[in-house]
Amino acid sequence: MYGRRVAKLTSILDVAKAMIAERDLDALLRIIVDEAAEVVDADRCSLFLVDRDRRVLWSKIAQGMIGGEEIRVPLDKGIAGWVATSGEVINLPDAYADPRFHREVDQATGYRTRALLCVPMRNTRGEVVGVLQALNNRSGGAFSDEDAELLEVLGGQAAGAVENALLHDEIQRLFEGFVKAAVVAIESRDPSTAGHSERVAHLTLGLADAVEQGGRGPWAGIRFTGDQRMEIRYAALLHDFGKVGVREHVLVKANKLYPEERRTLEQRVAYARKSIEADSLKRRLDILLRGGAKADLEREELACAQQIAALDEAWEFVLRCNKPTVLPAGGFERLAEIAQRTFPGVAGTPEPLLTPDEVRVLSIPQGSLSPEERQEIESHVEHTFRFLSQIPWTRGLRGVPHIAGAHHEKLDGSGYPNRLRPDEIGVEARMMAIADIYDALTASDRPYKKAVPHQMALTILGDEVKSMKLDGHLYELFVEADIAARVHAPARAR
Repeated sequence: MYGRRVAKLTSILDVAKAMIAERDLDALLRIIVDEAAEVVDADRCSLFLVDRDRRVLWSKIAQGMIGGEEIRVPLDKGIAGWVATSGEVINLPDAYADPRFHREVDQATGYRTRALLCVPMRNTRGEVVGVLQALNNRSGGAFSDEDAELLEVLGGQAAGAVENALLHDEIQRLFEGFVKAAVVAIESRDPSTAGHSERVAHLTLGLADAVEQGGRGPWAGIRFTGDQRMEIRYAALLHDFGKVGVREHVLVKANKLYPEERRTLEQRVAYARKSIEADSLKRRLDILLRGGAKADLEREELACAQQIAALDEAWEFVLRCNKPTVLPAGGFERLAEIAQRTFPGVAGTPEPLLTPDEVRVLSIPQGSLSPEERQEIESHVEHTFRFLSQIPWTRGLRGVPHIAGAHHEKLDGSGYPNRLRPDEIGVEARMMAIADIYDALTASDRPYKKAVPHQMALTILGDEVKSMKLDGHLYELFVEADIAARVHAPARAR
């Protein structure tokens, strides 16, 4: 008998170590229930946690329960409720002889409870946080006082482990809420990018799955732990967090000229048109006052019409140059020529149709951003790293700032912000780079770009691989596994 007791206490100590290490609540509760059944030789065991705010006991872990549904019992009902409320141990050789026993559970499940042992689970402050309930001793008799003592010892160990798991779960939910709020803050700066962060996370994790299933080259045999997958997910969700540090008008700039700059130029062109018409009318009036010929009037009208047409043509060319497309051939020279044109200003002195700053901005060869604005946009990665580095990440997540901060680095050293070498860019950032570029290309139309079809996006990614900018092994997996389809990326253009 003594040896049996020592063996069971040793078993409780061993399982206590396992409980301390387990953070997943469902897995922890299963460990406790299984060990409880072994310790007291019970046919079945259940574990109920106390929810005092709602005045209920609840459990998802009860041996013999089918379907994994959650059980909820009022705190003032049944043996478990009595133990949770009173803190007493109840050991019944015949459960049906006690009026507190809740027979409806047996009636609903078809199980026949005979002997019943129920003990409180007390935390380090002595509070009852749950109950352990054992049903039907396998010997066919009642549970002994020693069984009650051993189950109570196990319950005490379990209470601390459950509290830790619940705290870990609460912290996890809190952090999930922070991450989601951060994503909302990022995307509220530019509503046209809504969903980008979530899609990049899905694509990156989908590529991580493909790497595990068929990794090649340096990524053959690689496996990602649960913490590493979470690290990748958080880094992907927060990779653009630094955009909160970029001026909004730069972030959403759709054309080379800002809207207010375009309106100012449009008003100037309209004033120039009116000036041409007013000057022409004055000349026509002089012709009439001098008694000039009709042919002179017609020539003046034609000259005025030609000037207006030339002005309108110049304005149409300026509008084409304002789009975030490649500057037309000879565009810079044409803009310089337009800038030489003048019109009578308010004071009557000649004014240039285009200012030097307007010529410089309209001469941007591709896209809508000036070199200074592009540098500001690229600075979002530095902001991301700096902001995320302020968070006290757990040991398993401390790589989030580095992964997120490297998603624009390129294998040929041309990336930003740090121009990292290939050996300085981890597989996580390499995967995210592919996912980020793919989604940026295929996402729905934005003010400054059109969506690119799926196949064209893959071609563009392939060109980046040929230029030694992206990881070729990962790109091949991305294409072969059709990651975009597997993760149901909602923005995929067809």
